[in-house]
Amino acid sequence: MSVQEQPIADALNRVGPRLQSLRKQRGITLTALAAATGISKSTLSRLETGLRRPSLELLLPLAQVYQVPLDDLVGAPAVGDPRIRLKPRQVNGRTVLPLTPPGGVQAWKIVIPRSQSTPRPRAHDGFEWLYVLSGRMRLVLGDQDLILGIGEAAEFDTQVPHWFGSTGEGPAEVLSIFDRPGERMQVRARSGHRSTR
Repeated sequence: MSVQEQPIADALNRVGPRLQSLRKQRGITLTALAAATGISKSTLSRLETGLRRPSLELLLPLAQVYQVPLDDLVGAPAVGDPRIRLKPRQVNGRTVLPLTPPGGVQAWKIVIPRSQSTPRPRAHDGFEWLYVLSGRMRLVLGDQDLILGIGEAAEFDTQVPHWFGSTGEGPAEVLSIFDRPGERMQVRARSGHRSTR
């Protein structure tokens, strides 16, 4: 393989894990993705595991379903420019601004509207770290119900049923960092707020 071909081969090898991570992150099954894209479940599985070479014919429907630019699926570098192309989108009534490309550790800025104050806890594989940028955020974690203000952070194993949203007083802006491997939960809160410690 020539020196010019190696970066292309490396980028193509990273497409499968990036697609798998994005699908799991969105909570979509292969069956649901197959129905949404018209691509067979076996082809999608082979694409994610690297047994099927990614093609434009396969990637375009996936980019459309995930509502991400094709470059994000392929991981095409912006030559000489380290800036990330921030493209906000609406997810479950929240404005979500991805700060990292799909795959690996994910970071988002999330704007939670005042209206999102009804807890709907869920659990999934991974580990999450939250930091309140503005407003006040409510975090329901297992049997704990916490209020976090500006500058406060929480980290937890996402296998514990959890939900975060507005306190009902107003909107909140939160920095979220998510990774698949779980670790032990720790919540840090200033005096006057309940804490797990």
